[in-house]
Amino acid sequence: MSAAIQHLEFSPVQPEGLWRALLLALLAHALLVAALTWGVNWRRDAPLETAAAELWAELPQAAAPAPAPEPEPQAAPPAEPEVAPPVATPDPEIALERERVKHQQALALERERLAQLERDQAKAAKQAAADKLRNDALAREADKKALAAAKTKQEQASAKALEKQRQENLQRLAGLAGATGGATATGTATHSAGPSASYGARIAAAIKPKIVYTEELSGNPSAEVEVRTAPDGTILSSKLAKSSGVKSWDDAVLRAIEKTERLPRDTDGRVQPLLVIGFRPKD
Repeated sequence: MSAAIQHLEFSPVQPEGLWRALLLALLAHALLVAALTWGVNWRRDAPLETAAAELWAELPQAAAPAPAPEPEPQAAPPAEPEVAPPVATPDPEIALERERVKHQQALALERERLAQLERDQAKAAKQAAADKLRNDALAREADKKALAAAKTKQEQASAKALEKQRQENLQRLAGLAGATGGATATGTATHSAGPSASYGARIAAAIKPKIVYTEELSGNPSAEVEVRTAPDGTILSSKLAKSSGVKSWDDAVLRAIEKTERLPRDTDGRVQPLLVIGFRPKD
């Protein structure tokens, strides 16, 4: 099937009687135009008619009416008596509602006052706590300064005492250099500047009970500790001069010396400013 045949097959169907309808439409329009033309021109040649009038008399005028009599004055109507407005009776429900609203407002104001009071108290407590912390900090700082000053003063006093003791020892040594111990001796020292023979045992008796050591050791190692003291025997410092080779024993000896705090005086009432003391676990 060709393309032209397919086009005609699917093209829209042409309506029948198209030319007849077109001719009828043209005829109707021609008749309408002719009717309008005849309606416009049929009165164009009508004869013009004229008319004339004559004036015989003036127009009649009506007489003016007589004036109406004045009305007689009438008596004023009696004034109505004034009636007092009725007194409104208050509604008890409205009065109760107003009282309830006033009560609620009073309660709200009281709650706000209490809340403000609590806030003020909390603020005052917080401020008091802050002031206390600040005062405590200032007090601690003052205590630290006082302790530091006291420690410095004690150290200065100990240093002076040590220097004095050293000078005395030097004087004794200088005197012992030329002393014979006899009546004609020229030395200034009357006794030995060193500790007595029993002083070591007295120191050991003061320190050894404070040594806490439970471990088993092979042998009997010695830990030598250098101790510096004040003139009254107060231990100023201690350090390990020679280790025993067992750190736990060295630490136990140092802790015992710290616990002792003060060494006993010698037989002459003095305390050597510098001592080297040896300790053995099995002695």
